[in-house]
Amino acid sequence: MRTEKLKIVKNVLGRSYKSGAEYLFYCPYCNHNKMKMSVNVSNNVWKCWICDRSGRNIGTLIRKFGTIDDKIAWSKFENRVETTDFDTLFAEKEEEIAPKVDLPKEFQSLTGTNRSSGALSAKLYLRNRGIGKPDILKWKIGYASTGEYEGRIMVPSFAPDGSLSYFVARSYGKAWPRYKNPHTSRNIVFNDLYLEWDKDIILVEGVFDAIKAGNAIPLLGSTLRKKSKLFQKIAATKKEIYLALDPDAKKKTDSITNLFNRFGVDVYQIDVSGYEDVGEMTKAEFKKRKKEASILETDDYLLEKVLAI
Repeated sequence: MRTEKLKIVKNVLGRSYKSGAEYLFYCPYCNHNKMKMSVNVSNNVWKCWICDRSGRNIGTLIRKFGTIDDKIAWSKFENRVETTDFDTLFAEKEEEIAPKVDLPKEFQSLTGTNRSSGALSAKLYLRNRGIGKPDILKWKIGYASTGEYEGRIMVPSFAPDGSLSYFVARSYGKAWPRYKNPHTSRNIVFNDLYLEWDKDIILVEGVFDAIKAGNAIPLLGSTLRKKSKLFQKIAATKKEIYLALDPDAKKKTDSITNLFNRFGVDVYQIDVSGYEDVGEMTKAEFKKRKKEASILETDDYLLEKVLAI
């Protein structure tokens, strides 16, 4: 087994030389001109002595830098998805007809110079949450001062073809319940039209968290399932994902991490402690914490649970 593992590692990282029980490779993170990344296959650990990157699972390197064949070959050494599961998950499907969604006729955009009392109240609410004009323009935010959605901020979601796929309506006054969303499927990638898939993708709880986080997707639900469009798109296109859920959502974080790990996607956790959610943070604080994000592994959670007993 060790020989087979080493063969995969060499296939991913390239040339190496042996030093005791370890093999030294060029580091794919810092690209230093000397072989300074030490990999110990027997102990399943690795470390670069230049950039200080390290890990307790070689699979992290395979999933980030390996080909699909490398990932599949390595998956038999871990509790990860089998090739047949990949085939089933990403098999070509018949094109689904998206349900028609319309914004309420009372919707009024906040992107212009509307100075009505309702617009000013809505803008004041957004400003108090640290959401300014650039965010309003980017997210096409509006509000309603009459009708079913009276007294609510509305944030629309657009599909890749430009059609409306969903919207979130949140009260900015005394309207109850706080959220009143359309009666349509939430199996979407929120605001997919404006996401930059070639950059880091961040998963958050709600739409106001997403506005603060930047290139982010709100989950719109209590969990993330294998058959959801959001999970399938991420698993098919990304090698890593950032997770910034509420501090009290540890079970959800655990579940989502396990699911992504099984499909070869590394999960980095952004620390939200000290705040109720990402929406309470300043953008500067969130960026700082994102830079400090730590990788989550299924094994880390199992260890935590054992230590907590």
